[in-house]
Amino acid sequence: MNLLSHWLARHVGDDELRAKLAAVDTAGLSDGGREAVEELRAELESGVGRGDLERVVRETLEALALGA
Repeated sequence: MNLLSHWLARHVGDDELRAKLAAVDTAGLSDGGREAVEELRAELESGVGRGDLERVVRETLEALALGA
């Protein structure tokens, strides 16, 4: 969650976010959290704009925080 917050605050770039998300083990996450991380990984790879990516990052943060 810290990584996503740092990305939103522009302390971390897309490349670092992509690299660290690739290393994340999602096995311990809830189904919703795992799906959110997978969606975020896919969006990062698709090259969507910053605005769309911010929306997905915020949704991922919410899913992880709520344990959805």
